[in-house]
This record gives sequence, structure tokens and C-alpha cells, in this order.
Amino acid sequence: ISFNAIDSSLSSLKNCQSYINSGMDVATQVALDLVESFNDEEDINNMEKVMLEYAKMDRELNHYIKAFEETINQVKREKPENLPDLESLAQEKFLEMESKNSDSDLERNEKYIYFKDQLKEMKKQCDRQCHHGNDTIEQIDEDIAVTRSQTNFICPITQMTMKRPVRNKVCGHIYEEDAILEMIQTQKLKKRKVRCPKMGCSHDDVKGSDLVPDEILKRVLDSQKKQ
Repeated sequence: ISFNAIDSSLSSLKNCQSYINSGMDVATQVALDLVESFNDEEDINNMEKVMLEYAKMDRELNHYIKAFEETINQVKREKPENLPDLESLAQEKFLEMESKNSDSDLERNEKYIYFKDQLKEMKKQCDRQCHHGNDTIEQIDEDIAVTRSQTNFICPITQMTMKRPVRNKVCGHIYEEDAILEMIQTQKLKKRKVRCPKMGCSHDDVKGSDLVPDEILKRVLDSQKKQ
């Protein structure tokens, strides 16, 4: 039995996940722009609904892919004389997975969690700006930098001002994206783990999958650059 055509279709489905991820990234940026521009709370809530819809699509796609993969693997193991109705078998598995869904699943979506985290940080920044009143942008940005877990604009790896900061979800430290990814790749070739380069941090297994863009800090950095 040849599964080349099915494998190709599954590969195409997996590519659809990148479109969902891109959509969630755009929705996050729009929501941050709305908060930064002091837009109506309803508009921001609508963006959260959009994120949840994307999370639902992502869950359904993951279930569909998993159902087909499990079905194909089962057929490969059993090696039946006649090829069964793969679509029906996969659909049955898919519906079984979907029957166990709950709204809380969507709120555990990694991109949604990131969305909520960044939105919270942006609201803090805007509240701080309101409290400062007539303070300069430079003073506001300086306060923001200090309050973000005592993080400044300097990457602990390059010792230079960051341009594309990413935050480690495990320990919370921030690095220049290219620098930390290069460090991970170099150590991977040596089959070694990467210790967090932030002085005093005990986290000794930094992975690329643990890194997320720090949109709030990037906006502060971009603001500083324009001054």
C-alpha cells in the first residue's frame, strides 16, 4: 500500500498551521495597537474573540492531523489485505477527540497565553504613562525598562542594545533573538545544553521553543530609537 499521496496531503495540512500562527500574530499586534492608542475596550475584547477563534481552528486542525496519522500508523502496523476506508476511520477518531473539547482548552493555547500576557503588559505601560502625566517619553520608557524584572536594553550575550528581544518563558530573561538562537545551535552541534546567559540564572536548558518575542520591550526600544 502506498501512502505517498496521503503523506503529501498531511504535509499540506501542517503548512496550514503556519497561516493560523501568522493570523494570531497579526491579531496580537492589532490588539496591542488598540491598547496603545487608548481605543474602546470593546474593540480589544473583539480581538480576544478573534484569538479564541484562531485557537479553535488550531485545535481542530491538530486533531484532524493526529486522527489521520493514528489511522495510517494503525493500517501500517496491521497490514490488511484490503485497504480500509481511511477517511471514515480517521473521521471517527477525529470526532472522538473533538467530543472531549472544552473552552478551557482554547485558553491554554500557547499563542493565546502569549496574547494575554502581552496585552497585560501593554495595559500596565499605558496606565503608567497616564500616571506620569506630562513626563517625557524618555522618562516613561526608562521606568518601563526598570520595572520589567530589572531588565534593561542590553543583551546579556552581545552586551549591546537589543533590536529583536525574545523572552525565555521558563526563567523570564530576555536576549537578542539572533544571539540566543546562534548559541543554541552551536551547543546543539556539540550535543550540549545551553545555560541561560543571564548572570545568576540557574536555568540550564534553554530551548528555541521556550523563546517568545517580547513585543512590549521591542516597542519601547523602537520608541527610544526614534528619539
